[in-house]
Amino acid sequence: MENGYPVKEYRRPVKRYCQTLDLRDNPELIAEYRKRHSRDHIWPEILRGIREVGILEMEIYILGTRLVMIVETPMDFNWDEAMSRLNTLPRQTEWEEYMSIFQNAEPGMSSAEKWRPMERMFHLYE
Repeated sequence: MENGYPVKEYRRPVKRYCQTLDLRDNPELIAEYRKRHSRDHIWPEILRGIREVGILEMEIYILGTRLVMIVETPMDFNWDEAMSRLNTLPRQTEWEEYMSIFQNAEPGMSSAEKWRPMERMFHLYE
């Protein structure tokens, strides 16, 4: 982290969403959650679905049990429509049910129900 994280340039304006979710306070579950989000273990249908609904980039950061997800989308992106569509794509419901084992969320909740939007309260204005 000393060198920061590279950010992709899109050559067009994008919208950014920031959301939060807590994991269960269990080191073994947290380790498995991290593993399931690694390149070698994430389900390919989930990655395809995220792209298919129009999401350009998605990052998840972790500190202890707290997750913060940053999502970048085109300016004309409609979050509610995209999340409704995402829920219908292959393996998405199965993925969300599996992830609920690790998350402080009720089984059967969709991604849009589990992840809570955060309010931007500051940015470095120019």
